[in-house]
Amino acid sequence: MRNFESIRRHLHTTGYNMTVHDEDVVCIELSLEQGTRHQAIFLSELDDDDGRPYLRVSTAVAPTTGLDARRALVFNWQSRVGYLAIGDLDGVPYLQLCENRPYDGLDASEVDRLVLEIGGLGDRMERMLSAGGDLL
Repeated sequence: MRNFESIRRHLHTTGYNMTVHDEDVVCIELSLEQGTRHQAIFLSELDDDDGRPYLRVSTAVAPTTGLDARRALVFNWQSRVGYLAIGDLDGVPYLQLCENRPYDGLDASEVDRLVLEIGGLGDRMERMLSAGGDLL
């Protein structure tokens, strides 16, 4: 996987349910627990300071209203995969679970693993923070 277009082609070929696919963003609707839960996963490209491209995989977990920042920071400290950040979703600040990976060494199986891992963990966090709700 050398560029975002190759990742987009892989996602399409693999059969993921792609709901948005702009030039620089792809959204996958991941079906979990035999279709009873769903999680939207966003993939995009970003560059580091020296121009090296990275793949960002992210998912919205919960609106930031009433969230305990301490719990989020404890998660960031303990997590081996993913980190929490705040990003806008339709103008509302949301806690987002993210992972960034450089394209160097990124292959199709790693992209699949990231989508499933961030999607599954994001859904578990969403359920915990929203009393079992499903934001999509």
